[in-house]
Amino acid sequence: MKKILTGMILSALLLLQAVPAEAKTVRVKGYYKPSTGSYVMPSHRTSPNKTKLDNYSTKGNSNPYSGKKGTVKSY
Repeated sequence: MKKILTGMILSALLLLQAVPAEAKTVRVKGYYKPSTGSYVMPSHRTSPNKTKLDNYSTKGNSNPYSGKKGTVKSY
C-alpha cells in the first residue's frame, strides 16, 4: 500500500512540473505622445520579471491578444 501511495504522489509531482507556467499579463493604458502628436493604443504585455523566457516576443511564444509569434531569441 505504501508503494502505491508513494508512486501516486511522485506521479502527481511530475505532472505538476510538466504544466507550463502562464505569463502574468499587465494592461498598458493608452496615451498621447506629444513629441509626434500621435495616440498610442492601449495594449497588454507580460509583467516584468528576471527572465525573457515567458515574454510574448520570445521565440516559441505567441501573444494571445494579437496572435503574433515571438521573434526574439531568449538569451
